[in-house]
Amino acid sequence: MPGRWAPIGLLALQGDYAAHARALAERGAATREVRTSSDLAGLAGLVLPGGESTTMLTLMEGSDLGARLVAEIKGGLPVLATCAGVILLAREVRLPPQRSLGVLDAVVERNAYGRQLDSAVVSLTVRDRDGLGTDALEGVFIRAPRVTAVGTSVEVLATRGDDPVLLRQGAILAATFHPELTAGSPVVDLFARLVRAAG
Repeated sequence: MPGRWAPIGLLALQGDYAAHARALAERGAATREVRTSSDLAGLAGLVLPGGESTTMLTLMEGSDLGARLVAEIKGGLPVLATCAGVILLAREVRLPPQRSLGVLDAVVERNAYGRQLDSAVVSLTVRDRDGLGTDALEGVFIRAPRVTAVGTSVEVLATRGDDPVLLRQGAILAATFHPELTAGSPVVDLFARLVRAAG
């Protein structure tokens, strides 16, 4: 991704946004940390990282950041959401229920694969080889959510067993795992292509 491209925003309220910055830098992309709505101006794409979704939502309270995020995403800004980022975007969150931004037509359950000690690296089943450019994909799962339902506008790109773990809805790419922790991840590559195509 050449330097002339606008930066990709990293929601930097909390979570592992620095790991995403490193993964994108390896692909030649500049990044900008996003903490206020004004930080969203002029971005080529946006990353909603893993972390604590409830903390992120709490830190958005009292500002227009959440509303601006929704507007930018609905306007077609390419987005990579990972782990807690998927919870932020989902139309419904369960176990326990919590509010969300509601722009991804999916239902998710929080911490569905167990606690931090149950974290795992899992070989995933690729359902869209052409989109990902590979048959082989690994997922690093850390207190990951489970997708229990998706709408008709959502394409399932990869699964863990029967569970959808990588989704695409238009310019939104949503991974319940952490592709930024896998060297040379095809998921980060696909996001870079989405950003490039939108530019």
